[in-house]
Amino acid sequence: MKSPRVVSDPEILGGTPVFVGTRVPVRILFEHLAAGDSLEVFLEDFPSVGREVAVAVLEDAKKALEVDAHPA
Repeated sequence: MKSPRVVSDPEILGGTPVFVGTRVPVRILFEHLAAGDSLEVFLEDFPSVGREVAVAVLEDAKKALEVDAHPA
């Protein structure tokens, strides 16, 4: 997934994709949501990630998946 809000740098957590300007792995957002946590819980746990950025990353992921979607 390409997103200007995500960076993968070998110098930051060994290249794990993180939210730009943080050391918070993007996968943590998806893990929180998969566990049934709300976006608010994630944002409380990781205050360095702004709501707008988290929502934009989710939208970027949705768009990336829609490219491969086939009509029903």
